[in-house]
Amino acid sequence: MQTTHSLLTLGGVSLHRIDFDPTTFDHADLLWLPHHAALSHAATKRKADHLAGRIAAAHALQDLAIATVPGIGPNGEPLWPAGVAGSISHSGTQAFALAVRGDNALVGIDGEQLIDEQEAVEIQDGIICAEEKSVLLSTGYPFSLALTLAFSAKESLFKALFPRVNAFMGFDSAWVTAISDSTLTLSLTRPLAGFSQNHAFILHWCQQKHSVITLLCE
Repeated sequence: MQTTHSLLTLGGVSLHRIDFDPTTFDHADLLWLPHHAALSHAATKRKADHLAGRIAAAHALQDLAIATVPGIGPNGEPLWPAGVAGSISHSGTQAFALAVRGDNALVGIDGEQLIDEQEAVEIQDGIICAEEKSVLLSTGYPFSLALTLAFSAKESLFKALFPRVNAFMGFDSAWVTAISDSTLTLSLTRPLAGFSQNHAFILHWCQQKHSVITLLCE
């Protein structure tokens, strides 16, 4: 599969980005992955996305002088080496990854294609509550962009917390309480992963044409 590696700086942190052409994917490309057998029954798109994400992750681990590729956990989560926290995401024809040293570090990345305006109206109740909608509308951003940010930020937070919770979290587990031109604040609606109710997490975000990227790294 044809890929291009580059770096993207977000919140002062360098993310590894892989631009890939899924039309050039060949099933033999998966043999590069130690866990390729686990993907044998996956759809072709899933295989291409996964491969691009693991290539990004391999670059991120190389920054730490670690030559390996994260495997797949029982819930589909990436299995990072001991002493490392990291996150992987893919959106469209891009994949992103970040790895840092520290078992207790919180790392979550998410990339999302912008939600269509009509779809945003239709699905908003499954992502945000009325109070959050007021926050989103107060930004002056198009509602589709603001809702995509809320969706993506919650995904990033949940990815960061998953190693501690080891369970999936609903969108009502955290509320959007503030959005600036580069950050978004989420507050827990209940005690979770050792954090108290109302604990606030500040995530960084950026927009790239028709997609957004959110990052939690602390």
